[in-house]
This record gives sequence, structure tokens and C-alpha cells, in this order.
Amino acid sequence: MRTRISIFRLLSTLAVGLFFGACREPAAPVRSAVGGPLFSNVPGAGLNGTITFSGDDGNGNSEISIMNADGTGLTQLTHSPFNGGNPNWSPDGQHIAFHSTRDGVGQIFVMNVDGTGLIQLTHNAFNNFAPAWSPNGQQIAFYSDRDGDNEIFTMDADGTGETQLTHNTFNDYGPVWSPDGKQITFNSDRNGSFAIFTMHPDGTGVTQLTNTAGVANVVDIDPAWSPDGRELAFSSNRDGDLRHERERHRGDRADSPQRRRLRRVSQMVA
Repeated sequence: MRTRISIFRLLSTLAVGLFFGACREPAAPVRSAVGGPLFSNVPGAGLNGTITFSGDDGNGNSEISIMNADGTGLTQLTHSPFNGGNPNWSPDGQHIAFHSTRDGVGQIFVMNVDGTGLIQLTHNAFNNFAPAWSPNGQQIAFYSDRDGDNEIFTMDADGTGETQLTHNTFNDYGPVWSPDGKQITFNSDRNGSFAIFTMHPDGTGVTQLTNTAGVANVVDIDPAWSPDGRELAFSSNRDGDLRHERERHRGDRADSPQRRRLRRVSQMVA
């Protein structure tokens, strides 16, 4: 029998990014533990594309759904008593990777865009979250707490070839590939509070892009690349609440510290 979805509850979750405690994702200063809504990456689709997101199915479970950009065609793809989150489109728009606790801990899964062909990619006793496809579709980055803290990993799109990229006693979260695939950006608290870092896909060349050291309770999180790969937007609570820093600094002077950090990314990936 087809599960009836409360549209109001799903769209409310889409708007505010509710944290579902049952997901048991490790605590992090991230606004949405289940991931924000994402347009499909198919070139030319633009705002006419399909949106995937995780939302409450009406029974307290976080499930993966898709809908058209105008809100029509709402379809629930996963049907599980466990929670799923962080859906991420493959570059060709044919698959969705996500994490789910249906195995008892967070594992990475991939499925077709109609919910069929479900394949589990990670198989271990630890949490694996936030899958992110490389632009060429050949690899998936994610983070895992398998060594006692959260570290960034990559694996081939079929789940083989797992490689640990970061090695420290702090927490590294939320990997995001640059559009050209030459950088992976992430959040880390290795310098005392969460800031934005970037590195090469093999884990070398780690560079800190924002500086929150020495400022109590300030975090920079959720990096997002511009389509041309020249700039990064991110969220920060340095003004007392979470704001999108790229938007806030749009009118700043060209030589402001934030502009210099954003330009730095452009120089590294050029």
C-alpha cells in the first residue's frame, strides 16, 4: 500500500531543515543533519530540474523524496522505519546517494531516481554520512567516525577503493567537491572552532580558508562552490546568527579579508 505523505509536513521540513534526533548523526554545528534540498545536476535543467530532499513522512521517519521545481510531482523514494538524509544527485542525474540508519548505524546507499535499484556502498560498524559525488561521477566523498572522530573519506562510485583523506583527532565534516573536481572543501574544528578548509582529492594540500580561531562559539560551515569554481559561499554565526557570508559580503571592498579568502580559492583552482 502506498504511503500517504503529508505535503505540509514535508514542505515544512524542506524549508527549515529539521533535525531528526532518531537519525543519531554525530553532533555538529550544522543547521540540518539530514541535508538541504538539492537540484539535479543535469546540465541545462536549471530551475526546471528536479529537487531531492529528506523530510518527515508523517510517521516521524526521515525519508528521501523528489519533486519538480514548482512543487508538483512529489514522490517518496524510500520507505523505511529508519532515517535517511543528505541525498545527493549523481552528475548525470540518474542516481541519488544518501545515508541511512537502516543498518543500525549510518551507511551510504545509492538508488535510481525512481527509488529502485537500492545498493549499500559502505559496510562497517561505524557512522558514514553526507555522500558527495565527484563531478565526473567516478567517486563519492563522505565522512565517517570509524577512527573515533569524524574524518573525510572517498570511495569509488561502486563502494570499492575506500581512502581516508584526513587524519587527526578533530572532526572533519561535510565534504563538497569543486566543480572541476580538483578540490574538496569541508568543515573542521582542528583549530579550536569550525572553519572552512580545502584539500586535493588525495588529501594533500590542506589549506584553511576561513579563520575562527580565538573567537568563542563562532563557526563557519556549509561551504558551497559557485558554478564557475571561482568563489565559495558559506554560513557563519560570527554576527550572532547563521548567515550566508558570500551574500553578506557582496558589497564589501575588493580588498576585504573575506574577499581575499574567496579569491584565494579562485587562485588555487585556476
